[in-house]
Amino acid sequence: MASTAKGHGPNQRRVDLNSDMGEGYGRYTCGDDAALLEIVSSANVACGFHAGDPEIMAETFKTAKQRGVAIGAHPGFPDLWGFGRRRIPCTTAEIEHMVAYQVGAALGMAAYAGHRLTYVKAHGALGNISETDQDVADAIVRAVKAVDPNLACLTIARSAQTKAAEKFGMKHFAEIFADRAYTEDGHLVSRKEPGAVIKDAETAASRVVSMVEEGAIITVSGARLKTPIHSICVHGDSPHALGIARLVRQRLEQAGVAIASFAPA
Repeated sequence: MASTAKGHGPNQRRVDLNSDMGEGYGRYTCGDDAALLEIVSSANVACGFHAGDPEIMAETFKTAKQRGVAIGAHPGFPDLWGFGRRRIPCTTAEIEHMVAYQVGAALGMAAYAGHRLTYVKAHGALGNISETDQDVADAIVRAVKAVDPNLACLTIARSAQTKAAEKFGMKHFAEIFADRAYTEDGHLVSRKEPGAVIKDAETAASRVVSMVEEGAIITVSGARLKTPIHSICVHGDSPHALGIARLVRQRLEQAGVAIASFAPA
């Protein structure tokens, strides 16, 4: 299977399982990070713009280190009210600066917690825009490279993000989503459309195993679009996140696929 990395033995397949975390703010909590950190191999941690704050970042990084989970920065639009899922009008220069700012904050808080940041993944609307808009994708990667060229980019499979990482010579790893549907072009179905979010754990898990086994995105029509697959995301803010993550891991391991981060600390 060409789509996953080799590891944990001479011929064993492996893939990363990641989730978005640290998405509370102040006294507001979001998701069950403690439980998810027992399941996933990588944690994408909010940097204070769409969610998160220094206290939450420090605690999430500390717990991730204790659990042996790799950590990445999860920068988004400055949109606490809309959880970073609204498109905020910005120039590419503004996007570049806001990403650099958030990655810098994550690097600092990770160091404070005694852990090491290893990658960056764009959040929400920022991620959705940079999936297809090459200028925005380039701005994000330029920001990451300027702050720390040793960081990897976790990119949406078959996206402009991947092209940007290649263009600027950055390490990059392709990600698919366990809980999101795909269009016939291989892009994420808009959350405004019915069926965009997959809530049933059985459906999500069986679909993920098929995609990993076949090295392809499965569209809503059942078409297969070939792609490398290095990581699988389960959105941590969903009430279904824990059940989906647990079953996805279980089914992958039953299929002989080990769960391990693409960018271990």
